[in-house]
Amino acid sequence: METELKLLIAPADVAALRRLAMLKQLATAKPASRLLRTTYFDTPELLLAQQGMELRVRRIGRVSMQTLKAGSQVATAGLHQRQEWEARVAGARPELASLIAQVARGARGGVGSTWHKVISMPGLAQTLVPVFASEVRRTVWNLRCAQGTEVELALDQGELRRGDQREPISEVELELKAGAPAALFDLALLLQEQVPLRVGNFGKAARGYALRDPAAAAAVKAAPLVLGREVSVEEGFRLVVGHCLAQMQAEEAGVMRGADPESIHQMRVGMRRLRSALRLFARWMTFPPTLQQELGWLGGELGTARDADVLADSTLLKVIEANPQEAKLLPLRRYASTLAAQKRRKAAVAVASLRYSRLMLGLVGWLQASRWREALDETALGALAGPLKKHATQILSRRHDKLLKSAPRSTTASSSPRGGLSSAPKPHSRKIGKRLAQATVEQRHQMRIAAKKARYATEFFQSLRATGHVKRYLKRLEILQDALGWLNDAAVAAQRLREIEACRPELAGSASFARGFLCAAATRELPALGRLWKRVSSMASP
Repeated sequence: METELKLLIAPADVAALRRLAMLKQLATAKPASRLLRTTYFDTPELLLAQQGMELRVRRIGRVSMQTLKAGSQVATAGLHQRQEWEARVAGARPELASLIAQVARGARGGVGSTWHKVISMPGLAQTLVPVFASEVRRTVWNLRCAQGTEVELALDQGELRRGDQREPISEVELELKAGAPAALFDLALLLQEQVPLRVGNFGKAARGYALRDPAAAAAVKAAPLVLGREVSVEEGFRLVVGHCLAQMQAEEAGVMRGADPESIHQMRVGMRRLRSALRLFARWMTFPPTLQQELGWLGGELGTARDADVLADSTLLKVIEANPQEAKLLPLRRYASTLAAQKRRKAAVAVASLRYSRLMLGLVGWLQASRWREALDETALGALAGPLKKHATQILSRRHDKLLKSAPRSTTASSSPRGGLSSAPKPHSRKIGKRLAQATVEQRHQMRIAAKKARYATEFFQSLRATGHVKRYLKRLEILQDALGWLNDAAVAAQRLREIEACRPELAGSASFARGFLCAAATRELPALGRLWKRVSSMASP
């Protein structure tokens, strides 16, 4: 099993890295440098890549080595863990017989494994073709860190090549030779204090395949989370948090391009799910306040961009579609789109920053090292080993109760601190539908938050309680959350439009018209809210 942490370094900072006193102090010998020429092979249909496999032949001096990697997974924040088999070859092409034998004997491979079946396919060797290549100058430091941890630090400078295409390589790889993976994150944070280093989520093979198909990946929603029925509290926490981090990580490239509103949205959802998960497990694991503060910073950057995108690409579009005769709305929307683009670029700068990389390194290092254990006694540690399923039932019940209690019991005249549409005072009614219609924007906002928390918790633990009731509950909750979300979007839009009125007098008339339309549209939606609430509140806890 290969375990390595990949970091990106600007070529201008390489000299500073080489001069680091810390490397001289930790190194067990002088650094060694060598030229690596590597060719990656696959079938024309990319069969190996489709199975999560990489096959390469690397020339080092006069020696050629073939390497097969499989089961590749990016855990989070640049940590790559995968199976690896290696053998010497006589020429420039793979010789599969030795690899087939190694995979058959491997503890994580075996004759029945998918990897063995693929590499053993008749005629595979004849169909393999070079897909791309790399040439890098690698400098290696062998380091001995605290508590006997041994790490190979490799500095790679070079390029990927496919035909006339070129892509520069400038990266640092920290490969674990002995010790725990968390040590890689500790070392990365120490290095980052002295040299600018960013997390690298994609290895050379992934980047090389991207040269063949350079189309940018579209933003996607998180895949369903599957927890084993016997999973412990601690392992369940790792899986839930890892799932949230994977959703965030999947959108990093899209956010950094600065042009995809959906990448902003999905990364923000992943971060909100992460913060919700940390609260759900807070009775067992105390999250470091410094990391919590940094998550708040990231949430602010993503939230500002998302609010601007919703105004330009959703809320104002609805106003324009309903009022095509109002030509003055078009300049308003163009201005809103310009503001949204500015906010997306600001979010892109945040995600590309060292501050973001440090947050992710710190967060995953905390997770890998199980640092919550440091403050726990034996009783608390024993609770971590207990089954999560039992606690999941209690957690979902509490979330459902909090959702029910979030519904307003009475209303008073007040304006929303979010600056949105306010409700006029009306007499109290025993019917929930009327109470929801009379609720303030802030009260409905709190209901939306409670619905969102209930939904996230149910999605986390759905596989532990896979029943038709849970699926129906989630579906009704999603519809309610969408309805409350639209009302919240209208409220946030009202505040943003007031800000536009204040700074752009020539757009004040159209902004005022849009606010009035949204107020009326939101009012028309209120009667249906009661029916949606009843469908959720009439159900038992999932």
